[in-house]
Amino acid sequence: MQRDLPAVLIPEATIQARVQALAREISADYRDAGAEEVLLVGVLRGAFIFLADLSRRMTVPRRVDFVMCSTYGGGTEPGSVTLVMDLRSDVRGTHILIVEDIVDTGRTLQFLTKALAARGPASLKTCAFVRKPDRVQVPVPLDYLGFDLPDVWVVGYGLDCGDFHRTLPYLGTVPTH
Repeated sequence: MQRDLPAVLIPEATIQARVQALAREISADYRDAGAEEVLLVGVLRGAFIFLADLSRRMTVPRRVDFVMCSTYGGGTEPGSVTLVMDLRSDVRGTHILIVEDIVDTGRTLQFLTKALAARGPASLKTCAFVRKPDRVQVPVPLDYLGFDLPDVWVVGYGLDCGDFHRTLPYLGTVPTH
């Protein structure tokens, strides 16, 4: 089935320039803090493209791992977050940067920061590609941010709508039902 291409909200060149600036800022912060290595923790599935571009542009030693969370609704309490896939190694004493695609309600990032902080990392910071400030329901720490967005449905650059449009190189909008 062919789907129409979404309207461009943030073009590819703007995204790539912002990712480069974030990579410089993050690298400088960890270098200044004396971190020997940073573990980038990507939140699947949406963050994989942002994480790949960001990690390739960083200049400090880094490793990559992934987590996957599920937000339950319907039969359980709305907004309940569960860890579906965990990290592969112990992170005690590790400098961790959580890399998230979108901060919408903030519940997933809040859950992850609490869960990973309990494991005794050397430091724990967060980075999100986009945030919708008007939709955030819980306070979440956000050390690095790509873009703030209005409350519209966005796709591309890792974000999807029914598994469509995730691999677009730009951020686009699609109409909601």
